[in-house]
Amino acid sequence: MLDERDQPALAETDVAIESEAEEAAHPLFAGAPRSVSFKKLRKRLVREMRETIERFAMVRPGARWLVAISGGKDSYALLALLHDLKWRGLLPVDLLACNLDQGQPNFPKNVLPDWLTGNGIAHRIEYRDTYSIVTDKLPEGATYCSLCSRLRRGHLYRIAREEGCEALVLGHHRDDCLETFFMNLLHGGRLSAMPAKLVNDEGDLFVLRPLIQSAESDLERFAQAMRFPIIPCDLCGSQDGLQRNLTKQMLDEIETRYPGRKNVMMRALANVRPGHLVDPQAFDFAGLSLEPQGPDF
Repeated sequence: MLDERDQPALAETDVAIESEAEEAAHPLFAGAPRSVSFKKLRKRLVREMRETIERFAMVRPGARWLVAISGGKDSYALLALLHDLKWRGLLPVDLLACNLDQGQPNFPKNVLPDWLTGNGIAHRIEYRDTYSIVTDKLPEGATYCSLCSRLRRGHLYRIAREEGCEALVLGHHRDDCLETFFMNLLHGGRLSAMPAKLVNDEGDLFVLRPLIQSAESDLERFAQAMRFPIIPCDLCGSQDGLQRNLTKQMLDEIETRYPGRKNVMMRALANVRPGHLVDPQAFDFAGLSLEPQGPDF
């Protein structure tokens, strides 16, 4: 993750954001805390999002983005920060929030529509009972998350096409990226994580993750301060025992023992040395040659 001192191009805008915070903001921030600590947190999250958007060339002016919102802290923060940038003229795209109601038991159907409407946010609510499909196909006691996620992603792609969007925007953050890397390393036998930007398999949509540099703990603090109406992600009751939870616990323990290690690991994912690994498809080991030596006098 880049240090603030390495961002001269963003410095003037950061100052403008800080000075304007008391005077103008998207209506989402009308009830936001006025404390110095919250202003610093908001400024850091905005800066990290802008760094990611610029570094990975996410923006095509005039494009339309479908912003997936689940009702969790990460997607609320994603939507709020994107609208904050757009409000300030720093994000020249159209934003459409979308929630996919997948038919989980006890899902509070009115929370998101009421919140989105109350804050003047353009949105689409889609109902698709994927929960019944998942429970029908998987044995009792199985973890639903993987299949549920694939079905959800397919519907979001469809909705993005129907709405004329060129990108699906997701709220994955730094910790999600690191957990995925270690899960692939320890259980999948490959080096891969969550990219900030990719093209879907069909080749017609971008998938963007503008929060990929941001810490989950920062997003949690931000969501609490903003008093978002959080919807729990365990309504289906299949969250216990996930490999991701175990990986998360491992990384949290490392961070507790050695503060700052998560940021170091994220920098490592942006500092790859293929020639120091052992994948001949990623590096031409066969093409390595020795420099001819002169006569030995």
